Amino acid sequence: MSDGDIDPDALTEVLAGLSLPQKTLSPKFFYDAHGSALFEEIMRLPEYYPTRTELGILRQHGPEIGRAIGPDAVIVEFGAGNVEKIRLLLDVLEQPRAFVPIDISGDHLNEAAAALDAAYPGLTVLPVTGDFTKPLALPEHPVLQGARLTGFFPGSTIGNFLPDEAEAFLATARAVLRGGDLLIGVDLVKDERVLHAAYNDAAGVTAAFNLNMLTHLNRLVRADFDPDRFEHRAFYNAELGRIEMHLVSTLGQIVQVDGQVFAFTAGETIHTECSHKYTLAGFAAMSAKAGWRTARTWCDAKSWFSLHLLTPA
Repeated sequence: MSDGDIDPDALTEVLAGLSLPQKTLSPKFFYDAHGSALFEEIMRLPEYYPTRTELGILRQHGPEIGRAIGPDAVIVEFGAGNVEKIRLLLDVLEQPRAFVPIDISGDHLNEAAAALDAAYPGLTVLPVTGDFTKPLALPEHPVLQGARLTGFFPGSTIGNFLPDEAEAFLATARAVLRGGDLLIGVDLVKDERVLHAAYNDAAGVTAAFNLNMLTHLNRLVRADFDPDRFEHRAFYNAELGRIEMHLVSTLGQIVQVDGQVFAFTAGETIHTECSHKYTLAGFAAMSAKAGWRTARTWCDAKSWFSLHLLTPA
């Protein structure tokens, strides 16, 4: 790989994360094309309840959600993920004007956008490749001029952020949506055994997804990680109310990232993801700090998962 192929922003972030006392990498580095495909597989696993539970809420309460959003909406999806979810939402909306999916994985994004463009010929689809955790501009397109925007952030991706990061994202989303609402999926506190199984599936797909980050970084920032020298570990941290995913070095080793050296001891970990679990009251309080008011909330029968329609306070 030549120097020109290195993503300079990614390199800066990776070097900073690996220099921390607890080595840390952002979960956004999961998502190259293969990582996105692995996550699609995770969402179909029997142990992984969030996707099917959120889909169930969308199916059961879809017409009510559609009425709450209203006609002629422009849907802006932060992190274009499960196409089935956005289809369920589009199907209950009255004459949606446009769909703007935003994702860091360009290949995955364009595939999803093309599929939706074909399935909804009357809908303008405007994909945006970018990091949705940072301020960004929506496309300059006539269909968006003066449009009422509604954000869509399913999958409880909000749980991947630390509390202050989550609040910052919600504030950023409020600015991007220019006074529009936000429909957001939030995973709820539940039995630890259910949580453990969801992130330690018997087929090992989540492990492969976690380890694939290293392969992605080898290309992205000219690193020399050997995924065979790391293992997947996921556990529930009850004190912080979150699942943590780590990559554990199985031996003492040296890793280089664009020529910079990082030493690992046996058993040392890279923290790759948090997945915070919220109470309804706790999430409402956090979103209020970012300038949102909870207009509506929908849950499944077990209260394992929730969808919130937030409106600017």
